Amino acid sequence: AVPLTAIALYLVVGSPQMLSPQQTAAGGEAHGVSAQQIEALIGRVAARLKENPEDAEGWVILARSYSVLGRFPEAARAYANAVARIPRDAQLLADYADALAMAQGRRLQGEPENVIARALEIDPSNLKALALAGSVEFEKKQYASAASYWERILPLIPGDSDMVRSIQASIAEARSLAGDGSRQPPRQANAGDSRAGVSGVVKLAPELAAKVAPTDTVFIFARAADGPRMPLATLRKQAGDLPVKFSLDDTMAMTREMKLSSFPQVVVGARISKSANATPQPGDLQGISPPISSRATGVTIVINSEVR
Repeated sequence: AVPLTAIALYLVVGSPQMLSPQQTAAGGEAHGVSAQQIEALIGRVAARLKENPEDAEGWVILARSYSVLGRFPEAARAYANAVARIPRDAQLLADYADALAMAQGRRLQGEPENVIARALEIDPSNLKALALAGSVEFEKKQYASAASYWERILPLIPGDSDMVRSIQASIAEARSLAGDGSRQPPRQANAGDSRAGVSGVVKLAPELAAKVAPTDTVFIFARAADGPRMPLATLRKQAGDLPVKFSLDDTMAMTREMKLSSFPQVVVGARISKSANATPQPGDLQGISPPISSRATGVTIVINSEVR
């Protein structure tokens, strides 16, 4: 499945102006537009396009309407007609790639990947194209490359938005899956930096053992005790490894600017996720340390509470 970043960006920058896919998909009203009204709109637009097939905007409206209703093969065909008439619109190409991927079982490799590349040639800063390009690389298990595409999105959106947190979570997961080869080298600004790192062990409280399967994902992370909630370093394990020793340091930073060595105190946490989602979900199990030194050793984290 396409990772959460692409989905979040689709809802924000990929939805048509006259429709609300979030509400329509739920079967409710959306700013006065219902599923039945969209069907009626589709009929009117399709009839108009039979008389005037060169109406590019009509093809765009038709494609986006089909997408809202989840009729992705038809949406892809309508987007193809729109792109043939507006070949240099990066956003339109990104929407086309999205519909193609959905039509072929949520797979981005192949023609969707080619269309995404075309969109980025036209506009290297297109949010949706960057999100999808990262998803292509994630799908191919090229995790470092996926993270690089998603990192290019961060300077383009408000720093305090939910989307930033969603993207950061996806980057963290990609960096964790990539392993050492994707991690940024530690900064050499001063001799003290090389000593920055937190180590210890993560344990599971016995009373929660029945809620955990050996294949559940364990995310171990450190974030600033007083500062941004963005993880400074992350590590991924499986619940079957518990209790597990861990070590977090600057080589695991998601960005060059946000490292353990940048903060004197951090909070270390561990979370068990059945969905392997880097974003906390209700039902996940977690344990969090009090503020500790960013050079602390022998830290013990006990996973003993449930995310609500």
